[in-house]
Amino acid sequence: MKSPKSLILLLILSMIVTACGSEATPTQAPTQAPPAEVVELRMMWYNDGVEGEVMRDLLDRFEAANPDIRVVMDTVAYADLHTILQGQVEAGTGPDLARVTDVNRFKQYYLEMRPYMADPDGWAANWPEAVLNSLRVPGDTKGLHGFPTQFTVTGPFINRTLFEQAGVPVPSDTSDKVTWETWVEAAKKVAAATGTPYAVAIDRTGHRFWGPSLSRCATYITEDGFKIDTPGFRSTAQMIMDWHKEGITPLEVWAGSGGGYAAANEFFVNGQLVLYMSGSWQVGQFATLIGDKFDWEPIPNPCGDCGCTGIPGGALLVTFASTKYPAQVTRLVEYLTQEEVLAEFSARSLFIPGHVGLTKKGVDFVSNKEALNVFVNEISKLMPEAYALQYHPLTFILNTEIRDRLSQVIVGELTLDEAIQKIQGRMDQAVAEQGQ
Repeated sequence: MKSPKSLILLLILSMIVTACGSEATPTQAPTQAPPAEVVELRMMWYNDGVEGEVMRDLLDRFEAANPDIRVVMDTVAYADLHTILQGQVEAGTGPDLARVTDVNRFKQYYLEMRPYMADPDGWAANWPEAVLNSLRVPGDTKGLHGFPTQFTVTGPFINRTLFEQAGVPVPSDTSDKVTWETWVEAAKKVAAATGTPYAVAIDRTGHRFWGPSLSRCATYITEDGFKIDTPGFRSTAQMIMDWHKEGITPLEVWAGSGGGYAAANEFFVNGQLVLYMSGSWQVGQFATLIGDKFDWEPIPNPCGDCGCTGIPGGALLVTFASTKYPAQVTRLVEYLTQEEVLAEFSARSLFIPGHVGLTKKGVDFVSNKEALNVFVNEISKLMPEAYALQYHPLTFILNTEIRDRLSQVIVGELTLDEAIQKIQGRMDQAVAEQGQ
């Protein structure tokens, strides 16, 4: 039998051994993977309305699902956008993405996203080929560099209340293919019956002139440059000249002092105009300014022998080759162009989508849904040359020349023949300069 002292000694030795064993085999903490590097993408942006807030909301969701990417929006005034971006891109300090309207200016700097996409051909099928081609340098037929955040579409509005007061049927109630001649005759009857000062007006810009002239078989772009003198151009110019001779259009719009772009929206908002040729961007403004003073609505573009087309416009989100993170930029673009994501952006920002699938389905806009979807339906009617004109590198020159020369015809400074010759001469010069 061991003595109490021996037992105590054994207990002490046991405790020492246990302690030493613990030090020899310490408990290992669970192994944790190092946190992934977070890359920062910069997106240059401008706002027309609330679309910046909507985009930020979508980006927050993207970041939550992609914790390795952070997106910073650099918001600038539209008037400064292209100048700021030009300087940054040329200096090699440009953003990863930018929302632009002058897409031709930056063609040589765009990122080719195709190698980083899961299904590049499937993605490309979502957009009109003319839009994708507007971002490509000459000779490139496959490049994928960006997408339209929204479309605008030119088209007319009518004051429906005046039609009802005059007892004149609205032509588009029974047909979506109504000629300009039919619309103008109806508008003249309405103006006469209601004492409205003006029957019809069109914004003073070549861009608004293009749609009616293309519908009436004008053609502009040729293999060698531009051709101005066509029956469709002449008949459309003559139509607008006749409106002024008859006094059924406001003289201030095309013959006002100061030159430059001029709109007739004030005449329409004030109930002084029956039919107004402008575009989809007026919808939000009309809803606010007109309120419940009278019922108004957009109508399908009037038709000619060659079609019933408006002209597209809008902005595109483009990507830049200078980015350090092309795969992450492409992942962001693929997220933003998912049909449900782009549908939400369009619905909340009140922008017409440029996405082929959404234009077929329509968009559940949060307000002015019926009016905006009239313009959505017009996208499928756009003629190929409507896209070509909008995205041609010399589009701004042609736009300005048509506007200014036709204004001179209307005020008697030029004949139509002289105006056509001057427009043709300026475009020939522009084509020659482009080729130098």
